[in-house]
Amino acid sequence: MSTADDSRLYIDGEFVEPSSDEWFGSTDPYTGDDWIKIPRGVEADVDRAVAAAHEAVFHSEWADLTQTERGEYLFELADVLEERGDRHAEMEVRDNGKPIREMRGQHEAIPDWYRYYGGLADKIHGDTISVHKPDKHVYTEKEPVGVVGAITPWNSPTMLVTWKLAPALAAGNAVVLKPDEKTSASALALAEAVDEAGFPDGVVNVVTGYGSEAGEALVSHELVDKISFTGGSETGSYIASQAGKTFKQTSMELGGKSPNIVFPDANLKNALNGALAGIFSATGQSCSAGSRLLLHEDIHDEFVEELAARAERIELGDPSDPNTEMGPLASDDQFETVESYVSIAKEAGSTLVTGGDPVTIDGCDRFFQPTIFTDVDNADRLAQEEVFGPVLAVIEFGSEAEAVEIANDVDFGLAGGVWTEDIRRAHRVSSAIRAGRIWVNNYGNSSFTAPQGGYKESGWGRENGVDGIEEYLETKTVWIELDEGTDDKFA
Repeated sequence: MSTADDSRLYIDGEFVEPSSDEWFGSTDPYTGDDWIKIPRGVEADVDRAVAAAHEAVFHSEWADLTQTERGEYLFELADVLEERGDRHAEMEVRDNGKPIREMRGQHEAIPDWYRYYGGLADKIHGDTISVHKPDKHVYTEKEPVGVVGAITPWNSPTMLVTWKLAPALAAGNAVVLKPDEKTSASALALAEAVDEAGFPDGVVNVVTGYGSEAGEALVSHELVDKISFTGGSETGSYIASQAGKTFKQTSMELGGKSPNIVFPDANLKNALNGALAGIFSATGQSCSAGSRLLLHEDIHDEFVEELAARAERIELGDPSDPNTEMGPLASDDQFETVESYVSIAKEAGSTLVTGGDPVTIDGCDRFFQPTIFTDVDNADRLAQEEVFGPVLAVIEFGSEAEAVEIANDVDFGLAGGVWTEDIRRAHRVSSAIRAGRIWVNNYGNSSFTAPQGGYKESGWGRENGVDGIEEYLETKTVWIELDEGTDDKFA
């Protein structure tokens, strides 16, 4: 295990020890051992980081750079992250228990986000506006919001940081990052990459610590202009209420209970692949997981039988082994949550088709079998609440209208899947589902060019694509008088 001296906060271009002079362990979900010590940042550290970011965005070299020059820093960071990709992937396997095959894929893709936004940095521009007053010339300018507080979750740490950091920097902001305390190692590694890429002091700051200390201080700080949060809906609601006290801008990607709808005319082989990937990838620990599988009555029984057989063949094991397909749950808390929802489903009268039990592998007792329930009513808690684990609720439907009604009858609206060979139905259903991202005949894809975000309790704002950078920009309107004089309104 690394010593305290090996991990430090990153503030104003320097690696520094926390004001608390305290560190806490980060637990490897597979071994159960603390493998690295994380600095316990507190309010004093947040104060220093925010002050550095405020200086950077308004009064420093970063503020004076051209948009093209800002983009070049992002290109450099992409190169550094590309070189470090394998190391960072292995680090995240130890931090959250995801299989190495998944994490390597993520880290191979991450540099593309920085290159995309590096290229977009000098494509930011305002507009010239025609107004109904001929003696006025009106145009808009795009300016950075200012200091961005980014608060990120534990399930895909570096990727979800990237979705915030890349557009925020391309827009000219400075960032204070507070990663989840359970998976902070990769954020500190990212700080090393930022430092190697040569960013000006204060542009990127990383303060690790607990949400009730460092997170609370960041959300309430008067010099923070925007909070960008990814995580649970309950925490998001609290952050939004606190940020509102100082009129901070916010963007939120929150929970999900996404419908994955299979019609009888679908390519069932492909739909099976999509249903499995939609819920059992990342051990189900994804906010956009296809955790509600809606099956047409004509194919329900056959589909469930094959799905269960496929789920039972998923290889559980050491997440650092490339052959492992599903790793352990990320923490004891998450394991207990999954267990509780399995009990809730049984008590509600749902039928357990496969799974439903914990598994111990090589002494690790955080594994849970891929689990499938049928006879689930959409009003049941299993269908309405986010489990964040490998538990699938199967719901039967009879008509397209019923499928849409079930899909929308939930508080969330993050994503959804539609499986059909009928192009007209594909468009109708995609349009009717109230969610921010719909996959047709595929599930779970994302791109740096394509925006995503939530409806309803899944949050607001968009990440990725051009929409993603707009979240970090202010629009200023400028009115120029073309006439030599102005009217005296009090004559």
